[in-house]
Amino acid sequence: MTPIEIGSVSVIAIIILIYIGVYIPVALIGVSFVSIWLMRDNFDLAMNLLKIAVGDSVMEYTFATVPLFTFMGLIVSKAGLGSDIYDVMSTGFRRVKGGIGMATVGANAAFAAVTGSSIASASVFSKVSVPQMLHYGYNPRFAVGVVAGSSVLGMIIPPSAMLIIYSFVAEQSVGEMFLAGIIPGLMLAVAYVAAIWAMGRFTPGFVGGRPADEYELLPWSEIASKTLPTIGLITIVLGGIYTGWLTPVEAGAAGALAGLLIALVRRKISLRGFWEALLETGHITATILFLVTAASIYSRMLGLAGLPNELADILAGNQASFWTIMALYVIMMLFLGTLLDTASIILIVVPLFLPLIEPMGMSLVWFGIVTVVGAEIGLLTPPLGISCFVIKATLNDDRIKLKDVFLGALPFAAVMLAVLILLIEFPILSLALL
Repeated sequence: MTPIEIGSVSVIAIIILIYIGVYIPVALIGVSFVSIWLMRDNFDLAMNLLKIAVGDSVMEYTFATVPLFTFMGLIVSKAGLGSDIYDVMSTGFRRVKGGIGMATVGANAAFAAVTGSSIASASVFSKVSVPQMLHYGYNPRFAVGVVAGSSVLGMIIPPSAMLIIYSFVAEQSVGEMFLAGIIPGLMLAVAYVAAIWAMGRFTPGFVGGRPADEYELLPWSEIASKTLPTIGLITIVLGGIYTGWLTPVEAGAAGALAGLLIALVRRKISLRGFWEALLETGHITATILFLVTAASIYSRMLGLAGLPNELADILAGNQASFWTIMALYVIMMLFLGTLLDTASIILIVVPLFLPLIEPMGMSLVWFGIVTVVGAEIGLLTPPLGISCFVIKATLNDDRIKLKDVFLGALPFAAVMLAVLILLIEFPILSLALL
């Protein structure tokens, strides 16, 4: 078999295994192991490469960022910072058409900077924002669509688990990836607010709702008490990394400690809640590290098959342009987004395209931002839009169907695609802070 045939069969096999219910890392490892065994007719070689993949991947010191930022996000959620940010934002936008939707986007952007989790954002704001919008007569599809769309900010605005995963796959600095995600994340948040304004102006029936005139402006003392903890956490984590005072691992540790202190001062966490957060941190960390280990042996299998070099030669022979390669990349991510979660997409497609991007002299940090944004669109697309499923499960409201969540999220997926094109065209948007 040629390298292209081996690569194509392996990707198809992985997708089929995942679709029939095989755990994603198990599918990656199984297909990679069997492929190496068959290609070299050497069982011992396949076993040795598996051992090397385990030893070379998860044993790195920088992997400590995963449990630290995960724990920080869980503690911050328990401390109620998401609802506090939303309270402040909603009073500020109360008289604007679609204002509560804009407030949800703003609150999600701020919440993302201290959690790094789309799932946490979707869960929190489903409980806080959607009932508020329904109370003021907003279209249910718009209400759940705003929450679904803005929840993806948690995977773009640092600290983001997806940026951490990409940094390991592409061997890039976690700190640089975090800094590169700030402008694209804020840009996407502004684009969402602009889209909500446009929808309120030109398609008012889709938005619905009425101004929340009975909202009273919060006193400055209450605004300070609700926003200063979040601002403090952002300053500790991102400020520490940006100034060079803290490494990403140290910033994660400092943020986790600060989040725990905030929860304790607010009396929002019990000993049982602390233990649950630790257990969930362990589960999430183990899942991510297992995924990265599986991706490591998968990339080694592709290299052994010669697929990246073969793909590069084919594109060079056809004189494929930069935009042709990027179009193929985005189309592949959008397709896989209908089947797989974001982490799996990154782990499957990045090893294929890195050898094509590096010779072009493009920044791999920029490529990482493009990858995460493109893969995140999959969180909003059926049949596996994870954020949409989380929102439906969290609401537990028979009036809102899963179809409503997907249709409501569709305009925000289109906005993400437009922002993705801008990021591809203007790499400086991702690299300005480096």
